[in-house]
Amino acid sequence: MAFDNIKLEKGLYTTSKGFTGALEELDPSENYIGTELEGLDAYQRQLKRFDIKVSGKESDTVSKFFQTSDSAALFPEYVSRAVRQGIEQNDVLDKIIATTTNIDSLDYRAIETVSKEEDLYLADVSEGAFIPETVIKLKETLTPLRKRGRMLVASYEAVKFQKLDLFTIMLSQIGAAISRAQIDDAIEVSLNGEEIGNVDVAESGTLAYKDLVNFWNAFNPYQLNAIICNSDTLYKMLQLSEFRDAAAGLNFHATGSLVTPFGAEVVRLTGNAIEGAMMGFDNRYALEKVQAGDVFTDFDKLIDRQLERATISTIAGFSVITKDAIKLLSV
Repeated sequence: MAFDNIKLEKGLYTTSKGFTGALEELDPSENYIGTELEGLDAYQRQLKRFDIKVSGKESDTVSKFFQTSDSAALFPEYVSRAVRQGIEQNDVLDKIIATTTNIDSLDYRAIETVSKEEDLYLADVSEGAFIPETVIKLKETLTPLRKRGRMLVASYEAVKFQKLDLFTIMLSQIGAAISRAQIDDAIEVSLNGEEIGNVDVAESGTLAYKDLVNFWNAFNPYQLNAIICNSDTLYKMLQLSEFRDAAAGLNFHATGSLVTPFGAEVVRLTGNAIEGAMMGFDNRYALEKVQAGDVFTDFDKLIDRQLERATISTIAGFSVITKDAIKLLSV
């Protein structure tokens, strides 16, 4: 079936594969290898079919989606992609997440390894002797999933003549808010969901370079490769003389890149998500992100031009994979 003969309807949003996945089944991208449409997915080919430009100086207005009933069916996917763009542009989760698991239900029980510190090192095993075990079991509790999202509060009449590139920026801000909420969820699980290691500073309220060395050393045999903290904690760290030498200053002024403890990537958060402390991760083993589907949009309302009170949301949760790969440094 050629891409310009596909009947677009609401039912494409209700499949388990999602709108673009359903389109790909009807119009596989592999059929366009070697043509001028190579590199476009099935949804992008539909935009081309109806000559809808969603970005650039020549972007169309929102009303372009609603010229026909078929093109109107493309609008919720446009909204989802714009929100997803905001999530990806503001995403810091990938710096601490080891893996992402997609599920098709709201119940998920993660697995964990049950081991002692000595189990991390493999000793010689004599012939016929017992081989050390690594026990993998289901966690006793389900992974809590949270719905995060926003509601559009705008009439179609208010936005129909707005350029799509500007409207994309508005929607991207919703994605940015979702991203910030999810990193708070990940921190909450890391702090409260497991018994992670806590490395106290030598003197209460004072941060010294030796404390960072102890923090780094406490991860052995794991690696400290990511640090999350708020602005106050980051300020304390940058005031240490080891981070204020000439070379460090030149690099920061020239590129904006901070000199970080032992090469670990530092993520600064707004607010008081981690107040009076910094959280370190070995992002290869620390956290699992569990998500039920992708970005959800209220497609019925959006297709029918009922933008006001239309919801945009995601459902995701987090589970600690290896608690020794996460530690907290009090400052």
